[in-house]
Amino acid sequence: MSKKNIAVIMGGFSSEVAISMLSGNTVCKHLDTYKYTVYPISILKEGWFCTHSDHKPIPVDKSDFSLTIEGTKITFDCVFNTIHGTPGEDGIIQAYFDLMQIPQTACDYYEAALTFNKRDCVSVLRAYGVKTATNYFLNKGDAINPAEIVARVGLPCFVKANKAGSSFGVSKVYAEEELEAAIAVSFKEDDEIIIESFLSGTEVSVGVINYHGKIQALPVTEIVSENDFFDYEAKYAGKSQEITPARISTEQTEAVQREAEKVFKVLKLKGLTRAEFIFHNGEPHFLEVNTTPGLSPASIIPQQAQVAGISLSDLFDNVIAQALLK
Repeated sequence: MSKKNIAVIMGGFSSEVAISMLSGNTVCKHLDTYKYTVYPISILKEGWFCTHSDHKPIPVDKSDFSLTIEGTKITFDCVFNTIHGTPGEDGIIQAYFDLMQIPQTACDYYEAALTFNKRDCVSVLRAYGVKTATNYFLNKGDAINPAEIVARVGLPCFVKANKAGSSFGVSKVYAEEELEAAIAVSFKEDDEIIIESFLSGTEVSVGVINYHGKIQALPVTEIVSENDFFDYEAKYAGKSQEITPARISTEQTEAVQREAEKVFKVLKLKGLTRAEFIFHNGEPHFLEVNTTPGLSPASIIPQQAQVAGISLSDLFDNVIAQALLK
């Protein structure tokens, strides 16, 4: 059996570049070197290049996504996508690989663009009976009417950049007079904003994978933030506890897993995904879904896989196998 060439892409153009590099390096470390020749590829604003073995960074030929190493042209059987944010999670890189006819491990370009747009994503899911927070949408340049916003979503509320990850551009607002400053913070990340009612309850995160051809939810993780909400610091600076399995009843676990699987199916997702929910009044309410979630050792999906008894090598191998089936 000849080895397959796998490009593990990481980096990206957003505030999440450092986290993506950790995810990409974790995947490189755990892929089976008997089955795959692994090429770590950084896709950055300053250029696309491979940092393979002892070579100096090798530029990627974007015309066909290939490398030339010591006179030999290298093409790829599959791309393992670990870019969080743009261009890896918003559909841009998916469309590029679709044009190149190279399989990649995340969902397709339309599904990626839809899920990356929080407003469009909740609008679609609500039509399928998925419960969400009450929300209010703002575009840059719209008149801001704090009283109208508060009348719709109540206080406290969350002000979020519509298309940003890792809780960049998110504020929790307690008073009407704080709204305009919070909106300004979100507009630094995106020109569209979603303002959501505050849902009190237990926050959980549920990984969903297509494992050997069967869509299944992983064990549920409970998020307990030391900060006021699960913000960037809570996610990456140890200011939160992530408890897997979550301290919720069997009925609640099964209900949120069913809902996460439903989201995966309705949105036609692929690869490794992770959906966030809050149990509000005892029922899971959908917050958002990540289609290229963090895969560093501290990330939630690796924690859930461990509890499910799935090794990272097996998890990542399965994702490549599913991508190659297409």
